[in-house]
Amino acid sequence: MAEDDRKDATRDAVGREIESAMNGQVSGLPPEQAEALREKIRLRVREEIERDLRARTASDRKDAAHLAKEARKKEKHGEEGETFIRFNRNFRFQHMVMFSSVILLIITGMPLKFPNFILSRFVINFWGGIQYSTIVHRIGAAMLIYFMIHHFLYTILTRDGRRDFWLLLPKLEDAKDIVHNIRHFLGKLPDKPRFGRFSYIEKFDYWAVYWGCIIMIGSGLFLWFETDVLRFLPKYALDVAHEMHSDEAMLATLAIVIWHFYNVHFNPDRFPGTLLWWHGRMSEHEMKEEHPLELEEIVARRAKESAEVSNG
Repeated sequence: MAEDDRKDATRDAVGREIESAMNGQVSGLPPEQAEALREKIRLRVREEIERDLRARTASDRKDAAHLAKEARKKEKHGEEGETFIRFNRNFRFQHMVMFSSVILLIITGMPLKFPNFILSRFVINFWGGIQYSTIVHRIGAAMLIYFMIHHFLYTILTRDGRRDFWLLLPKLEDAKDIVHNIRHFLGKLPDKPRFGRFSYIEKFDYWAVYWGCIIMIGSGLFLWFETDVLRFLPKYALDVAHEMHSDEAMLATLAIVIWHFYNVHFNPDRFPGTLLWWHGRMSEHEMKEEHPLELEEIVARRAKESAEVSNG
């Protein structure tokens, strides 16, 4: 209402100025010509005023929306608190290579498993035919092999890799956390379990990928170099490798789409997704919600280091 009143007042003031100016300009003309000229000027000036007001209103709204967006960012930043590096650059690079290779393998491998589907034929034709589709599939396979070698060396040769490997090993506490979480979902317990650096969900993700890579790479190499394999092993070895490769690929695809995508991207707390895979950072709020025990360890370590510096 205030905005509309302001517009009306502006129109009235400008209208009075225009009428005064027009009376001076048409004073010597016959009455009919003078009135026709006045009306023509009024229409043109009204159009200009309306255009100017629309432009100003749009600009004001844009500025207001920008200010509101900045305010929401500041408020959200205040709620999120400090950010913590969760995954280093080396680990993030490995993850990018891994998920890129898996995407290539899925979109080129599933059409081979289900060749009669319309979508399968479309994908194969997109790559230029089955011969080129299999080349892209082998590029994805080479990327996956590189990832496994890189990750294996990272686990052995780096301090962060060794630490994370030991923390990712399943423990009795994980079984207790599963029971605790189920009881929490059923309303039997008010609080959800408190996780350290890795929850049982993340451990399942990790070892599913580890096991899947061993199966897929091993059976895939059998199929890739089948002529050499047949020189040393009977034909049924290739048949077993084919079934292992096909079924594990289907299982891996379902696990990624249903399990991993939901927990990482489609979960209501993270929808429409997270950029953790890109920047490797987690906010203090997220740490409190998902890894409170790790956050407590970080705070305690900082306090100890601060005390040592003060005493020194």
